[in-house]
Amino acid sequence: MTGTGPPDDVSALLAEWRGGDPVALDRLLPLVYADLRRVARAHLRREQAGHSLQATALVHETYLRLVNAGRLRLENRAHFLAIAARLMRQVLVDHARRRHAHKRGAAATMVSLESAGTAPEVQPTDVDVIALDIALHELASFDPQQCRVVELKFFAGLTIDEIADALEISAATVEREWVIAKAWLYHRLSGA
Repeated sequence: MTGTGPPDDVSALLAEWRGGDPVALDRLLPLVYADLRRVARAHLRREQAGHSLQATALVHETYLRLVNAGRLRLENRAHFLAIAARLMRQVLVDHARRRHAHKRGAAATMVSLESAGTAPEVQPTDVDVIALDIALHELASFDPQQCRVVELKFFAGLTIDEIADALEISAATVEREWVIAKAWLYHRLSGA
């Protein structure tokens, strides 16, 4: 992670926010802002050309949703980024739905599953953000851990080790879950 503050500062501020300090989140934002922008830029690079949402707007909308979510049990930087990634996914899906509602019949907002990593048996493909969201809800219904791995890898851009740390599982388990989930998503989204 590339944040400006030590992980201990992030954990301490998260604990203060959890404990009821309303300004702790405001003090936290500068420490994780660079990470949030990196994640937002990664999301937006997967979008179609001409996408109207900017990285700064995505970060700010995510921050507002985080503030409105109340006092979540966020333990450390990786966990914070995992929740932020989930919120960014919601922002992007909501944005895509509004665009589709506004432009009936417009082309779907496309993202690449392969931009988060490649598996030799899976060929690069673009998928609709809304279809991906629906597929992830389906995946979560029978394997929540695989869904979390996909969110952290694809949406937060975390490494295997960071995902293992955030989910408190081994790196080998993360790798296995990522390969299986990515293959399932590819199969589900390609209509095969």
